[in-house]
Amino acid sequence: MQNKLISIGDAAKLLGISIDTLRRWDSAGRVHSIRSGPLGHRYFLQADIQQFLQDVDSIARHWVEASQAAEPSPEMYCQTRDVFQARLEQFQSQLSRIAPSSKASLVTAAAGEIGNNSFDHNLGNWPDITGILFSYDMKNKKVVLADRGLGILATLKRVRPGLTNADEALKVAFTETISGRYPETRGNGLKFVRSIIVDNPLTLYFQTGDSYLYLKEHDTDINVQHAKTSIRGCFVTIGFKSLL
Repeated sequence: MQNKLISIGDAAKLLGISIDTLRRWDSAGRVHSIRSGPLGHRYFLQADIQQFLQDVDSIARHWVEASQAAEPSPEMYCQTRDVFQARLEQFQSQLSRIAPSSKASLVTAAAGEIGNNSFDHNLGNWPDITGILFSYDMKNKKVVLADRGLGILATLKRVRPGLTNADEALKVAFTETISGRYPETRGNGLKFVRSIIVDNPLTLYFQTGDSYLYLKEHDTDINVQHAKTSIRGCFVTIGFKSLL
């Protein structure tokens, strides 16, 4: 069973993406195919596809990258804020078993701020899938959050119409204090997240649109970079390996 080959159509169906998207992923090296037959048709090891689906990063990323997507699996999907808060409390409880409670509270606060921002700033304006994907991997010490919302640029353009791209918007969100009137609080919330990351042994990867930043402890500068693939909404990972 581990060595069973499946067609590109079956592999794409398991991943919840189109065949064209899977071809692009194969060409980019994100997944690996086996060519067979005189026409060189692509086949995939079923075990490789299943392993890909077990990685929370990969699941979240291909969900936000997809041009069309379905609701995530129930154990990751938080359609409402109440569901998110309940699962966030479960995460904090589990993390507190392996890390000091004060540090577990900080990681939870950062994840909570990011998740609540998604609900606050997409209220009534979700483009397709309502709610967020929220999951964590205690073995690899990371938290993953993603949404298919409007993204930071569209959010901040309501009050900063001069913003022209996701690079500018991301930098503003993490560096500038903006008044507390809706919808401007996204900037203040992410500035709070930044303070948690740089003051503690944590890492943060945050992508919105076609721009991303990476932060770690003691980082004083915000270095926004251009991503190879644009996404819907936001994709975030918080790493806490060095916390333990």
